[in-house]
Amino acid sequence: MSEKRRIVVTSALPYANGDIHLGHLVEYIQTDFWVRFQKMRGNDCVYVCADDTHGTPIMIRAAKEGITPEELIARSHAAHLKDFTDFEIAFDNYYSTNSPENKALSEQFFAAMEKSGGITKRTTPQLYCEHCKMFLPDRFVKGTCPKCGAEGQYGDSCDKCGATYAAEELGHPVCTTCGATPVVRDSEHLYFELEPQHDYLRTWIPEHTTSDVSNKLLEWFNEPLRGWCISRAAPYFGFQIPGYPDKYFYVWVDAPIGYLASLQNWCAKNGKDFADYWQDPRAERYHFIGKDIIRFHCLFWPGMLHAVGFAQPNKIFVHGFLTVNGEKMSKSKGTFVNARTYLDHLPAPALRYYYACKLGGTTDDMDLNLQDFVQRVNGDLVGKITNLASRGAQMLNKNLEGRLGALDAEGAELVAFARSRADAIARHYEDRRFSQVPVEVTKIADAANEYFDRREPWKTVKAPDGAETTRTTLTTILNVFRILAIYLKPILPVYAEKVAALFGEAPYAWEDAARTVENAAISKYEYLATRIDAKQVEAMVEKAKVKPADSGEVAHESRASKNKAARAEQKAEAASASAAPALKPEVAFADFEKLDLRIGRVAACEIVPKSAKLLKFDLDCGAFGHRTIFSGIRGAYPDPAALVGKEVLFVANLAPRKMSVGVSEGMILFAGEPGVIQDIATLITSILPPTWNDFYIF
Repeated sequence: MSEKRRIVVTSALPYANGDIHLGHLVEYIQTDFWVRFQKMRGNDCVYVCADDTHGTPIMIRAAKEGITPEELIARSHAAHLKDFTDFEIAFDNYYSTNSPENKALSEQFFAAMEKSGGITKRTTPQLYCEHCKMFLPDRFVKGTCPKCGAEGQYGDSCDKCGATYAAEELGHPVCTTCGATPVVRDSEHLYFELEPQHDYLRTWIPEHTTSDVSNKLLEWFNEPLRGWCISRAAPYFGFQIPGYPDKYFYVWVDAPIGYLASLQNWCAKNGKDFADYWQDPRAERYHFIGKDIIRFHCLFWPGMLHAVGFAQPNKIFVHGFLTVNGEKMSKSKGTFVNARTYLDHLPAPALRYYYACKLGGTTDDMDLNLQDFVQRVNGDLVGKITNLASRGAQMLNKNLEGRLGALDAEGAELVAFARSRADAIARHYEDRRFSQVPVEVTKIADAANEYFDRREPWKTVKAPDGAETTRTTLTTILNVFRILAIYLKPILPVYAEKVAALFGEAPYAWEDAARTVENAAISKYEYLATRIDAKQVEAMVEKAKVKPADSGEVAHESRASKNKAARAEQKAEAASASAAPALKPEVAFADFEKLDLRIGRVAACEIVPKSAKLLKFDLDCGAFGHRTIFSGIRGAYPDPAALVGKEVLFVANLAPRKMSVGVSEGMILFAGEPGVIQDIATLITSILPPTWNDFYIF
């Protein structure tokens, strides 16, 4: 067995002044994938993070709300942690930059940098807002880029051309807090000089970043590196710089140091030595960040670590931004979605799975196509992968006492095929090519579903001597599914836990995929994944929309007119209620129990001539042969050919009805993809008494 690795992993610190949104989650979810994989391999992997809590925005927002900055960041910390937890993101330590450990480390770093001569003082011009009575941090001023002329750029760098500059170089600067035009005032500040580390950083960057990132960063080395202003004038919420009463550490000084502080805090709580995890040459250290903060993490941060004598990260993994439906996230379109808004409408595992399908370990932007999101989750995760367990486990529980048998030669071959992809999938995880994992898993699931359909266990289970043949088929299917669940555990951890419980096993490690489960009982099947209705997505988007403020007379609508409209709405609702048809006479539950509901497969479907509503179904009903049913659902399915091969839930004991177009031998209730109707049937049976008839899958 190879020696287990000791690994520290971080994600960029979310700012305490805002909510977590789907764009943020691109980073935290993929980091969680990688960390969980490392832990499944048995490595000593620690995932630390923290809230970034300092800076002027925190101070201003707290003042507006009439609370202290400490109260604001405590509230934000609780909200952030709940969002992360509900998205199944498992930090080993989620801390705060406003901590005693971070204060001590920041002061330690500054003292070492000052002692080495890396700190200088400069009197520099700085933008000052006379309305807000404060010097403006870089991100509190916007204007025109001095290099390319792009408008609406922040005071430190241009999103359009990538140029860096001082805030006072902006054209037409505006305070982002109040909109006033700032003035230039001289102010003495402390600078961390990077030019003495020019050669070191030029060598370090290509070795510790990907080529696309390093190529961009190395453009800065064509001229001397600028000194980095690390101080901010009071008033400022943060750590005061020792020896400089009116100066505070710039937030980007203590923010990356916050990684070390969180690790230090975790070590103290768990009886570990900080040096073993950060300073030991055998330890590995990785940062996951977005491409908008590479300057801080790939230039300033390694410069600070080198100046102070701390170990460097082994690699900095950089990812792109999130787009939605091919466009930048938009509040007006409802595509700028907060984590909590998503969770109010949709399940977290669905987003984790979809992100896995799209993440390729590059800096390319990732698109969340909402239509594709629904199709991927429903078609692959639910319809192909989970359907194996839904069909296999339920049939085993219902017909074969929930007990697995042994594999035959054909089953062993299929299981071996599933197991043969373990190393390739592991390499995809290690290299952060997460999108390849669902590809591999789906290929295996396709093979398993083809095997299931070919063996026809729904038929063999009814044969007088077919019990053991069926048991062998289901044992194969469930073993393949178990392997897939192990492969997917870093992506779907709670899902994998439920699968382990189904088989009565401990939480899965990676090597558990090599073991076959035979001649053992399984537990009652519980739902693992649910289909997504497009209406859920629509509701989320609608909820996320920021409605533009109305103007003119509409915005100043009088109270009288509002009351009038409300009264009119109430009258309309009352009229509608009074016009509603009366309920039909009550029926006894015994009458409902008389219904015999079955599942059939659509062998053929066609439009009924001269009818705007009817479709003619030819249903394959297994041992009951074929049935013809006329159903008035043409409006929902304009292309009847699309229904061929799908399943329907129908009333099987309805008396034949003679119609002008022919005789209808039942009533169709639902139509959908294979597996979906079975889920509906299972849901119905779960709420009905034991006397209710079983559903049969033909």
